[in-house]
Amino acid sequence: MIRLFIADDHELFREGLKSLLNGEEDIEIAGTASDGAEAVEAVRKILPDVVLMDVTMPNMNGISATGAICAEHPEICVLVLSMHNDRRFIAEALKAGARGYILKESSPETMLEAVRTVSRGDIYLSSKACNVLVEDYLRLLLNESVKSDSPLSEREIEVLRLLVKGRTGKQIADTLCISKNTVDTHRRRIMDKLGCNSTAELTKYAIREGFLALD
Repeated sequence: MIRLFIADDHELFREGLKSLLNGEEDIEIAGTASDGAEAVEAVRKILPDVVLMDVTMPNMNGISATGAICAEHPEICVLVLSMHNDRRFIAEALKAGARGYILKESSPETMLEAVRTVSRGDIYLSSKACNVLVEDYLRLLLNESVKSDSPLSEREIEVLRLLVKGRTGKQIADTLCISKNTVDTHRRRIMDKLGCNSTAELTKYAIREGFLALD
């Protein structure tokens, strides 16, 4: 039997979840809370197996509450339930110790699967949350590749990306908060380092190295 605790500040949503989950033979609702601080205190007494945690709540938000619960009771699995499909919320929830992240728009079947998955100690991410994290990971891999393989400095790469997008020297200077003379210096250094003699050659290099995506 999975003893489940629900923390959400919307009473109608809490009651809906209770009705949905109470109908399952392997799930028992151990308690509920309407804010993060209340959830932390109640979980300390009830010690459920899984906490279904909303992100946006009064007094203490769900991320802070998750961190407090996971620090004090690492054996309790927190599943964050949110309306936000934002990388910042997802990343902060996982950093706080959450074992899963799903959206409030998820189907009842998805919620049940998520609860059962995290109760086993596994991680569960909704498909949309997973896509966000994969995009971030690919972006990280690209940046690491740029740093390790490119002869250009980070600032020169920034200038290159803007150059091949057709920005003028003044526009680049305004974007990067540097002088136009500095932009011109970077441009000369970039062309010298890469052995390029034109913007067309710079563009080919930028596309080949992944600095500029082909639309």
